[in-house]
Amino acid sequence: MREGRQGPGAFGTADEMFIEAWRATFPDLRRRALRLAGGHRDRADDLIADTAIKALLFMRGSPDVLTDPQGLLMVVLRHVFLDGVRRGRREIATVDAAADVQAALETCDGGGLSPLQHVELRDQVDRVVAAVAALTREQKRLFALRFVDELPYKAIADRLRISEPLTRKRVELLRRRLRTADARE
Repeated sequence: MREGRQGPGAFGTADEMFIEAWRATFPDLRRRALRLAGGHRDRADDLIADTAIKALLFMRGSPDVLTDPQGLLMVVLRHVFLDGVRRGRREIATVDAAADVQAALETCDGGGLSPLQHVELRDQVDRVVAAVAALTREQKRLFALRFVDELPYKAIADRLRISEPLTRKRVELLRRRLRTADARE
């Protein structure tokens, strides 16, 4: 099997070993990836792609010590899946999607803010509320569609029956108006 190294590239043996193992294992890899991804094909495809890259790199790094390349593919798939789960848990622990500024302002300790930060944040929220209250009816509707409902520009344009570039321009002008109103306060 050593003669593969003199083949088309320095990684000839490892690449051949990977291709053979990949072809033999792919149906099982696909089934397992789908099961791990809860039936979501796009997630399963991501798992398979990451598995292929990591397994190939490992095989290229040490082709002589591998005794079961097909088994390696299954192990790498499992590790890729577990890495994704761990990464997701770290992201959830880091980012609190349910953070509520208003609730933080209403708590006794101000959400861990110093008294000065609490007052500054309250003032900023009050200025934004006042600036939004001063908007015209059409501007308030645009504000609600973009910043409350978080609709994309295309959906807003469809609802307002205007072009998407005009929608973008109006949102830009609305942002500018809110910034200048906040700066004046």
